[in-house]
Amino acid sequence: MPMSHASQWWDSPLGQHLLEQERALLDPVVHDVFGYHAVQLGLPEFDLLRESRIQKRAVVGPEGGEVRARPDQLPFADRSIDLLLLPHVLEFSGNPHAVLREANRVLMPEGRLIILGFNPFSLWGLQHFLGRGYPWGGRYIAVPRLHDWLQLLDLETTGGRYTAYTPPLQSPLALNRWAFMEKAGDRWWPMAGGVYLLQAVKRVRGLRVLQGQPLRRSFAKPVLVATGRNQQRVGDGEAG
Repeated sequence: MPMSHASQWWDSPLGQHLLEQERALLDPVVHDVFGYHAVQLGLPEFDLLRESRIQKRAVVGPEGGEVRARPDQLPFADRSIDLLLLPHVLEFSGNPHAVLREANRVLMPEGRLIILGFNPFSLWGLQHFLGRGYPWGGRYIAVPRLHDWLQLLDLETTGGRYTAYTPPLQSPLALNRWAFMEKAGDRWWPMAGGVYLLQAVKRVRGLRVLQGQPLRRSFAKPVLVATGRNQQRVGDGEAG
């Protein structure tokens, strides 16, 4: 997907509305992840790690960002990243499995992976079925399927949230009229949000991590993930 098309969509009223909803999810989560290195892979126009307390941060994109690289060929050493954020990368990748394998390679033991993705079982998913162009032209991945992919890589799903319950309308007036659905949806139909945030941690078999102790000088402390009253584990009890 050409970067210019994506940028134009994110600058639209609907794109700005979604960005606001996603930042509301991301900010408290990334704020409570500790370590030495954090990477945002994709959407280089926006600083989605703005609330991270990790000092060494980088934004990676195939056409823009501080580091230019493909999502399945990252220029980072094995086990070097404490926090990796994938905002809408998998659904627009030709090989999402390769992207996840690369994410697993660069993540440290106990490193955190955060994924933002469009939910196919939502009003946004319906528009994806009917529409064209960004963001409707991608391949939406359901949470249960993504959970299975992560499990195969020993990336353990630790939690997540849904957001974007309003219909995907471009009119600011219409978005404002349907704004009540954001709070109502989180309470009454939480799995029907247009976007999900999924958190996973890299587990290494046979490795024991002591709480508060670094694995070695270049390794980060075990990561803490913020939990709130409305936070739930996504993927449990859903149909694939």
